[in-house]
Amino acid sequence: MAAYLLGTMEFATLSALQSRLVYEVSGPEVPAAVILCEYLPTITIGREGSRNDIRPNLTELRHRQWPIHWVSRGGGAMLHLPGQVACYPILRLDEQGLTVAQYVEQLQQLAVDLVRDYSLPGEVDSEHPGVLVRNRRIAHIGVAVRGAVTSYGLVINVQPDLELFRDIRCDGHPLPMTSLQREGAGRLRISGVRQRLLELLSQRFGFNRVSIFHTHPGALPQPSRHALTQRT
Repeated sequence: MAAYLLGTMEFATLSALQSRLVYEVSGPEVPAAVILCEYLPTITIGREGSRNDIRPNLTELRHRQWPIHWVSRGGGAMLHLPGQVACYPILRLDEQGLTVAQYVEQLQQLAVDLVRDYSLPGEVDSEHPGVLVRNRRIAHIGVAVRGAVTSYGLVINVQPDLELFRDIRCDGHPLPMTSLQREGAGRLRISGVRQRLLELLSQRFGFNRVSIFHTHPGALPQPSRHALTQRT
């Protein structure tokens, strides 16, 4: 498995990287890949979300420089901020012997395992894919599958600005999201959480050999930031 441990990324750059890796994993040479990164501030809305989950109007969103992207994944609206870790596995479900529903369950259990590593009472959300700690969402899960190859996946809050989540009903949940930092004790390092996620992912899906990269392959575009609503 090729693991891309990247920094903070624009949505368009991350989307282009995912598309490239989906193409490569669809072929015979690349067995699987995973992207672990942070986002610049943005909002994505999946198939179960709507504009009603976002309280600020377009003028306020432009002022905050929060673009909206409509994406072809499961799940609802999600606010992406620095201080999260996005973990997007790109693998072939047929080789894993999993249905889409079983794969989502595996990602949920992966997030539960991570949260419990930090001595927190993580629980699977029975209504919307994700993980709760003390009745507040701490992890969002939304996947896309194209030709049996997955993209998107898991986003976990480590130490983002939680006040900002009061303006977004993430996955339709009535309470603002929480974080590992808020629920636990002591300071956390993004790099440590990212590394543990990679270890748990490798164990759960049986990838014994992992090649780690700290830059993305090729020269992908780096667009300027804006706050216009886009459909992707």
